[in-house]
Amino acid sequence: MDDADSEVTAPVPATLGTARDAPPAPPARRGGMLALIVALAALLLAGFAAWRIVALERGQGDAESAMRSELDARIADLSRNADQRKRDLDTLRSRLADTDSVNKSVREELLALGERSRHLEDAVANLAEQRLTGRDALALNEAEFLLQLAQERLELFHDAQAALAAYKLADSALAAAEDPVFAGVRQTISAEMHALEAARPLETNATLAALERIRGNLAALPDKSARTAATNATPSRFDALLQQFVRVSHDDSAAPERRDAGLARTLAAIDLRAAEAALLARDPDAYAGALARSRAAIAASLDPDAQPVKDTLAEIDRLAAAPLAPAMPELGSALRELRNLRATRALAQPRSAHPAADGAGT
Repeated sequence: MDDADSEVTAPVPATLGTARDAPPAPPARRGGMLALIVALAALLLAGFAAWRIVALERGQGDAESAMRSELDARIADLSRNADQRKRDLDTLRSRLADTDSVNKSVREELLALGERSRHLEDAVANLAEQRLTGRDALALNEAEFLLQLAQERLELFHDAQAALAAYKLADSALAAAEDPVFAGVRQTISAEMHALEAARPLETNATLAALERIRGNLAALPDKSARTAATNATPSRFDALLQQFVRVSHDDSAAPERRDAGLARTLAAIDLRAAEAALLARDPDAYAGALARSRAAIAASLDPDAQPVKDTLAEIDRLAAAPLAPAMPELGSALRELRNLRATRALAQPRSAHPAADGAGT
């Protein structure tokens, strides 16, 4: 634009001064005006472009500042979130540490509880062992006493039935013991029980009961004087006529027949006692002799035609004809085996297993 002004306002040479009024001058002004308009348009365009560029730069700056503000806000939020996450992580770490400490304490308590449980189980096992040991000892003592009682009963009184009952009780006592080592003793007891049963103790008891029953019935058996009195109870016609004028009385208590009958009953009872003793002693000769003497005394002094006397004599004959029971077995094997096992068991037990008992005893 300055160039155009310089071109318009430049001095015209003197040679051209006469030509200022010449006709070609108007076209030069129109060209200058056009250049001026073009320059103005270019200036406007340049200004608009500059304004547009400035506006765009300003809008871009505002957008960048808004974006920067948004990014700053997001970064601040992320920072706050990160701080919150950090605090949460610290809280979780502290809780995890607390949980670890709790788990450690619980683990230690569980270990202590397991140790106490083991000690408790050991104590219960020891108590159970002591209880079983005491019960076994009591059962063994009872079995030993019963076996010895059966042996002495058989040797002193030949009472096989009582010995058999004692052996059954001893077998029950050993069955209560939980130690299987005494199973052999039970087998020996069973063998001796079979030997006792083979001796027929029930027949012996039945024979003893029959002898005692006969001995008890002796006092009720009629004698020969009772038959004579029964015969005199029906007098003849002459005796009835004579008794109208003469009466004769007798003192029967002093009669020799009555005195002989009482003595015979006593002797028969003694012989029956001797038969019982011979039966228990397993003496067949003494048994047969005692029964024979008892029968002879009853048959000689009592009324042989009376039915009770006949029944008594028949019972005595039956008992005399029956053979005696077999000889009693020799007992004691089970008792010796039980004592040997108890002694072996006592030696096999360690001495350290009884410190508490020794301390309690002192």
